[in-house]
This record gives sequence, structure tokens and C-alpha cells, in this order.
Amino acid sequence: MEATVLDSWVLAEFETPDVLVDATRQMREKGFQGMDTYSPYPLHGGSEALGLPPSKVPFIALCGGLTGLTTALAMQTWMNTYDYPLNIGGRPLLSLPAWVPITFELSVLFAAFGIFFGLLGLSKLPQPYHPVFESDAFRTASTHGYWLSVPHATGQDASAVIDQLKALGATQVTVVTGEKE
Repeated sequence: MEATVLDSWVLAEFETPDVLVDATRQMREKGFQGMDTYSPYPLHGGSEALGLPPSKVPFIALCGGLTGLTTALAMQTWMNTYDYPLNIGGRPLLSLPAWVPITFELSVLFAAFGIFFGLLGLSKLPQPYHPVFESDAFRTASTHGYWLSVPHATGQDASAVIDQLKALGATQVTVVTGEKE
């Protein structure tokens, strides 16, 4: 079967995180879209330089917590008043103060699950393969390297993008292509 080239990326390494963030901001201002940064730790100002929208994680956590709260209250109401009602010491069947621990714990549990699975979905993880991982020089991204990937249309000359990245302070620039059979 013949391999088809789907996409290519121009990878550029920068010496410091500040130079990477500044270069990312300038490339975005020049109209490049779909860029991504790679570094051993989160970059201060990296999301703003990439032009990413505000995070959806707080909303996902709130929805998870409210789902847990509703589930806990519904479950305890049904169990204590309809399924197996017990009159203990003359207390009412709907005793909200006694339900606080279960309600709190289920709210926290559902919020944590929401954050975990929400982050996996938003980050498109797990992603066991990406063509940029094939570059040997890119391995420094997990230890001390600061990288910027710029999507590039396959079949077009990448020399203009390479020249712009070198002008912004890139120490090395490579072109990586992705292939899918």
C-alpha cells in the first residue's frame, strides 16, 4: 500500500522559555495557526502566546461536582424514604444533616472523575504517536529543550517558515512529515 503524506510540521528549538513564548506570539501575529509548544514544564504566558481560549476544566469540574451532589441526594432520598425506610430514634426520614458526608464525598469524586476524563478528552490523550516524536533532536523537549511546532502544508516550500523561525532566535529548525498508510 502506498504511503500518503498527510501533514508536515516545522520544528524549531529555542534556548530559553522567554524566547520561545516571544517567538510563538510573533508567529501567531504573522497569521500562523495550529502551532504548539513543547517544554519540560508549563510555560508562563505560553497559552496566551498560542491564542488558546480560556480553559474548560473549571466548568467540567463544576458539572462533575453538581452531578455528584444530585446523585448523592437522589440516591439517599430513594434509599432512606422509599426503598428501605427506617425510623431511628424518631428522626425524620429526610435527614439532610446526616447525608452531608456522603453528599460531599460523591461531589468530590464526580468532580475528580470529570476533571480526569475531561482533560483526557480536551488534550486528545492518549496520543501514542505523533510525527514530531520521530525527530531525534525533539527528545530534548522532555528534559531541557523549548520547541515550537508550526503546521505546514504538505508539498509547499517550508524555507520561508524556516527563515522566519531562525530570525526569531531558533537554534535549530527541522521539517517533520507525517505519513499514514
